[in-house]
Amino acid sequence: MAHEQTFWSGWRERVTALRNVPPVLKIVWESGPVVVTLGLVFRLVSALMPVAATWIAARILDIVRIVLNHQPVPNLLWWLIGAEFGVALLTGLVTRGIDYLDALLADKYTRHVSIRVMQHASSLDLIAYEDPVFYDRLERARVQATDRLGMIQSIGRLVQQVITAGSFSVAIFVFSPWLLFLLIIGILPAFVGESHFAFLGYAKNFRQTPAKRELDYLRVLGGSREAAKELKLFGLRKFLVNRFTRLSDQIYEQDVSLARRRLIAGAFLSTIGTGGYYGAYLYIIWRTVKGAIGFGTMAFLTGAIMQASTSIQQIFSTLSSIADQALFLTDLLAFFEMRPTIRSKPNALPAPRPIVRGFEFHNVSFRYPGTERLVLNDLNLWLHPHERVALIGENGEGKTTLVKLLTRLYDPTEGQILLDGVDLREYDLDDLYREMGVIFQDFMRYEMTARENIAVGKIEELNNLDLLKSAADKSMAADVIRRLPGQYQQQLGRRFENGMDLSGGEWQKLALARAYLRDAQLLILDEPTAALDARSEFEVFQRFAELTSGKAALFISHRFSTVRMADRIVVMEKGRITEDGDHDQLFRLGGRYAEMFELQAANYR
Repeated sequence: MAHEQTFWSGWRERVTALRNVPPVLKIVWESGPVVVTLGLVFRLVSALMPVAATWIAARILDIVRIVLNHQPVPNLLWWLIGAEFGVALLTGLVTRGIDYLDALLADKYTRHVSIRVMQHASSLDLIAYEDPVFYDRLERARVQATDRLGMIQSIGRLVQQVITAGSFSVAIFVFSPWLLFLLIIGILPAFVGESHFAFLGYAKNFRQTPAKRELDYLRVLGGSREAAKELKLFGLRKFLVNRFTRLSDQIYEQDVSLARRRLIAGAFLSTIGTGGYYGAYLYIIWRTVKGAIGFGTMAFLTGAIMQASTSIQQIFSTLSSIADQALFLTDLLAFFEMRPTIRSKPNALPAPRPIVRGFEFHNVSFRYPGTERLVLNDLNLWLHPHERVALIGENGEGKTTLVKLLTRLYDPTEGQILLDGVDLREYDLDDLYREMGVIFQDFMRYEMTARENIAVGKIEELNNLDLLKSAADKSMAADVIRRLPGQYQQQLGRRFENGMDLSGGEWQKLALARAYLRDAQLLILDEPTAALDARSEFEVFQRFAELTSGKAALFISHRFSTVRMADRIVVMEKGRITEDGDHDQLFRLGGRYAEMFELQAANYR
């Protein structure tokens, strides 16, 4: 009973999944309307060629039979032979044309849908990337974006097969409707079986997605430059290889088990289809022997039965393939239907220029989805214009989360964040971002040129080399770039040819240049100098203090020699602000700041 319910629920899911086909066809059309139109025209011509060739061959056979009875050779025979040659020539040309157009469409579709996936992924909320379920969906969407070319080509073949099968079926139906019915009944069981196993294949692949994602991670981990040192020193090679082998063996066994069951069932069901075809074939031979039909008609009908049988089987097989592919497209379309919650409202306000009152956290609380722990708990904080604020606290106290809320990468669970007295959610998001320059501790190391690594901070200035050099001077990245063979055109990283890697501190100076390039009203440094030594960090923050004069600035650092440069120091504990003042005030207070300062100072005595 349970197996029967699974069988029918699988079929319902497959039929429902066919609703995915029209949206994907729309994507295909958008990727290349001219190529799609030409492809359909070529397939229409190609679909009619077998019918024309079979009919011409039957007529030639009738004429040859007459000639063998000592009748004169009619001119029609030569015209028919010429027509047969023309059909064969046209079929070859059209087939090559279809192959060319399919290849062209494949490139256009892959490019178009990959761009759409990239654009859509970048538009989604940052918080989505905290969810493993989202990662599985994103992974399937990325794969489906390029692996569903088979379905698109299958739809084209289906059109061609339907026209061919329809043409031959009409001829068979005129001769004997029961004959056509016999063909279809013989083919139907194989179609049902193939469809059922295709559904099982989809369900298997869906279950395997997390394991395959782990395999990809292990594959990268086992061959990455970043992990190579620890893999050798900690002797992790055997551990990783064994883990990869165990997972891949599980997937292999599941694949083989399904393939074996499909082979046995498919062989049995295809026997039924073959029996249906030969039953119809024997009936035509019997009618010819009885003299009910001529040799030409016999040749046409036997050819029609063979072609119709093949085409109908192909139609069922193609429909099964399309339904199978459509199931996989569920995740791609679901991914495209995801909408960001953090976005600009209609008629959103432009960011204030200049900022007058500053930023205010008013009773702000925040928790990540799926957790009960409040990372920020009823937090209140002012960040005034023209003020440099240092944010300190132990790891995990919510400092980076506060920065992400301030920059509206997240929205508060409770409370408000105000800018000049207006909720951040009322401002145009893109315009708001233009007034913020942020460098996080986990900043990106773009494997691009040095020029591009700086320009990503304000990409519209990519060709403004003077401005990029000015930003590099401010961040002290100019000295790093001068030592590179290609200077601003030098490829960075080891991924591409002629690339040069940098030290952690050198990468950080390039990242800092991005923030200075923006010339924003609010500059934020979230521990971006962690890889620098104490002296270098002091120099960077001293420069930062000079360059942020007249701007709002927030920085996070664990080095108190740097923190002392701030106008205000804010101490966070358990998602709240516990102390707020300058260095002298907080040191005299004798609280958490004074305790941490003394602990760090003791290390230098």
